[in-house]
Formats: sequence, C-alpha cells, structure tokens
Amino acid sequence: AHEQARSPVGRHAVSPENAIAWSIMLPLLGAVGVMLTGRLTTPNIRDGLTLLTASATMLVVLSMVDDVMAGARPMFHAFEVMPGISLAFEVEPLGMLYGMVAGILWLPTSFYAIGYMRGHNEENQTRFFTCFALAIFAALGIAFSANLFTLFLFYELLTFSTYPLVTHYGNDEARRAGRIYMGILIFTSVALLLFAVLITYHVAGTLDFKPGGILAGKISGFGVPLLLALFAFGTGKAALMPFHKWLPTAMVAPTPVSALLHAVAIVKAGVFTVLKVAVYIFGVDFLHDT
Repeated sequence: AHEQARSPVGRHAVSPENAIAWSIMLPLLGAVGVMLTGRLTTPNIRDGLTLLTASATMLVVLSMVDDVMAGARPMFHAFEVMPGISLAFEVEPLGMLYGMVAGILWLPTSFYAIGYMRGHNEENQTRFFTCFALAIFAALGIAFSANLFTLFLFYELLTFSTYPLVTHYGNDEARRAGRIYMGILIFTSVALLLFAVLITYHVAGTLDFKPGGILAGKISGFGVPLLLALFAFGTGKAALMPFHKWLPTAMVAPTPVSALLHAVAIVKAGVFTVLKVAVYIFGVDFLHDT
C-alpha cells in the first residue's frame, strides 16, 4: 500500500519508476544513434532520429506529470557508489518542472537547429546533434536527481557535453570562448560547489534531498551563509556575478546553441540547482529562521 501511495501505476503501460530511467536513457541512446547514423547513412536519417528521440523523450517525461502532481514521488535507484551515497533519481514537483522544460523544448529547438545548420551549410553537424542530445541527457539527470552526488555528476557531464557546441566553429574566437567557458564552470564547480557538497556530507551525514532540508540543527552561525554562498557561487551555470562572463562569451557559438544555453539546459540547470539546494538541502524554514 505504501508503494502504491508513492507511485500509482495501475493505469500506466510504463510505471513512473521505469519512466524516469527511460526519460534519462533515451537522449543517451539518441546521441549514440545520431553519431552512428551521421557517419553511416544520410543526414535525413540522422536528423529524423534526432526528432524521433526528442519526441519520445517528451512523451515519457509528460507521462509522469499526473502522478507527481497527485503527490507520488517515483524513484529509481541505479546503484550504490559507497555506503550512504548512490546514483539515484526521484521526481518531485520542482524537478518535474525543470524536466518538462528540458524534455519539451528539445523538440522545437531541434527543428530550429536542423533548419539553421542545413541552411548555413555548417560543418560537423553530426557532432553537433550528438552533443545536443548528450546535453539533454545531462539536464534530465540533473532534473530528476535524488541527491547531491547524482546532481553533481550530471552537472559536470552537462559542462563537458556542451563544450564542443561552444567551440563548434573551431576558430580562434571559438577556442578562446571555450577556454573561458570551461575555465569558469570547472573552477566554480570544483573549488566551490564540490567543497560545499563535501561540507554538507560532513555535517549532515547524507546527501539526499529531503523536504524541509537536512541541515537544520546540523550547522549554525556563520557556517550557514558561508555554505549557502559556496553553493550559489559554485553553481557557475546560474551565471551569478562575478562568475557570469562565460555566458556572453559563449554566444560565439551557432545560434541554436544560444537556445540550448538560455532556454533549455545550461542556465536553467544552474538556477534549478540553486533552488533545489535551497528547498531540499537547507530548507525554506531553516533559511528563514537563520
């Protein structure tokens, strides 16, 4: 009865738990398919596969909405990395919202990207659409992460999967933009965000996202705003000053990359991470009281 209350699946052909796995794996499988078809077949098949994968991902993501809005919290546990830390996914309303942003907008941005890349006779289109799919894979992993470990892992995957998009043109300006992009995002995530994650695990003994947060009674005084600052500025994709320069610099990339950066994945991932940490690590009441 408890499991049914958490995830009513009777009316679904695919359970919400399996839908989590499929929504994350479809873009990854799509990326592999795009890479192979781009090398072995025609651009029409490659681009058709992109649109097919984007459509399937959107439908799978949307299939979870009713259950989550009804109060279910479907969860998918991949594997345990070490005692107390696992690669796990859980869908709650905030993650559902970001998952819908990434899952739905992938399709219209793909239509636009295909027209743009073909209309401008761009080179390396197969690489472009492969990395685009990998970025959606990482974005959905962030959206449905059940703990800070999973979120951090997919957050870094998002950085590396979008680097070839930023440097797509391969000229001096693009390479310079790529260095700034990677330099700022890797520095903030390793020097600040990872440090914040380690502190959280040290004081709370867990990295799981929980309603009401996990830090109340575990940290106090100056440690609270310090840890919050590490999370906020460590989330470089949120483009908080002074770690915002990567965003205008990355605009040297093709226009569809700007759509990905602004509307679908990158900046949204940063804002979502800050929100999720505030709500499920600190807790709104704890932040208000302190």
